[in-house]
Amino acid sequence: MGSYRLMKSLLKLPSLALASSASIPTTLTLSTSRLHTSPTLFCCCTSNNPTNLTGRDFLSLPDEKLLTQCQMDTFRVSGPGGQHRNRRDSAVRLKHLPTGIVAQAVEDRSQHKNRTSALQRLRVLLALKVRNSVYLEAYSPPPELLQILPAKSTIRGSDCGQQIGPNNPKFIPGMQALLDLIHAVEGSISDAAKLLGLSTGALSRLILSDDSLRMAVNELRASKED
Repeated sequence: MGSYRLMKSLLKLPSLALASSASIPTTLTLSTSRLHTSPTLFCCCTSNNPTNLTGRDFLSLPDEKLLTQCQMDTFRVSGPGGQHRNRRDSAVRLKHLPTGIVAQAVEDRSQHKNRTSALQRLRVLLALKVRNSVYLEAYSPPPELLQILPAKSTIRGSDCGQQIGPNNPKFIPGMQALLDLIHAVEGSISDAAKLLGLSTGALSRLILSDDSLRMAVNELRASKED
């Protein structure tokens, strides 16, 4: 597939259509397999940030520290499962207080497992929705971004190891760094590709490899066109 067709596919895939009549929810529920985000972003570089932490800092926190930044609520869910599912408040909702981002897990009977799952999805949402400042004049991709780039990148050294894919938890901070860059270049895939030593087609394929990343790029580009 050529670069032009790949770029067009970022905006034309049905699963990525942006409907003005129904905003995509900020909350992530783990009972669904696809992650949805709203176009609203939290920028650590603004005065709205009540902490001195950056988006990268949030993602680097261990689970215990990240939990201290959250308000946790437990609740009971209705639905199939018979007599065993709803006897206790096992569903977990986490609200990240510095950013207001919410993630929840409802699919397991174990509150502990739901909390672990909600934390993992919160990390994904932080990566997708929290933007960090990028200085383009002397831009150098952070290590977490280099790790998710394909081997054909001209700036990716051999010390980066094999490319990390979407199924690896280490993909999450790399995804955040990539979105930071695309945000900084006003949604231009070609400009971002040049800074990453990639062709436009190669960067487009990386974006298309993960549904949540693809949707976030779509929304970011659409917001820049408004």
